[in-house]
Amino acid sequence: MADAPKPDERTTQAPAPETGQAKEQLEMATFGAGCFWCTEAVFQQLKGVERVVSGYSGGHVKDPTYQNVCSGSTGHAEVVQITFDPKLISYAELLEVFWKTHDPTTLNRQGNDEGTQYRSVVFYHNADQRQAAEHTKRKLDESGVLGRPIVTEISPFSLFYAAEDYHQNYFAENPRRPYCAAIIRPKVVNVRTIFQDKLRQ
Repeated sequence: MADAPKPDERTTQAPAPETGQAKEQLEMATFGAGCFWCTEAVFQQLKGVERVVSGYSGGHVKDPTYQNVCSGSTGHAEVVQITFDPKLISYAELLEVFWKTHDPTTLNRQGNDEGTQYRSVVFYHNADQRQAAEHTKRKLDESGVLGRPIVTEISPFSLFYAAEDYHQNYFAENPRRPYCAAIIRPKVVNVRTIFQDKLRQ
């Protein structure tokens, strides 16, 4: 993520909850799978996903900045907070995409991105999400398909801080940047190949 542009505005608050009868049925999921630019681009493609916001969670510092988080001193992970319609895509399906679009066996690292901020993590919002995350993690581990033990953290959700504005919708707005072309685009293509039945029309 070394080719990030300079920040211009800071957005520190989590997105406001949706209102209205139709929106009351929406749920949230919070995942960390390395660079949030990559994770955001992956989940934005899925039908039933209403919104994806890049941000920080799991740390001990209030209102962290990108520079704070990159230092590794705040305890935060780069995450995406996903607002989804469970009638169109289930939490279990989101977990399936999560497990298959990053390497959950590398501790505090995804590719060349290294540090606790890039750790693999599921922040569950309720008991059902916790059970689903732990069950799928155990099943995937037992299958041996990954060749190494899964190190993904599964922890209760607490606070979420939306990242600075220039991080939001990053791949869509910066497709020609070197990191996007070399790292994010292959992940997007992979999702479109593996999860054709889950893509937006």
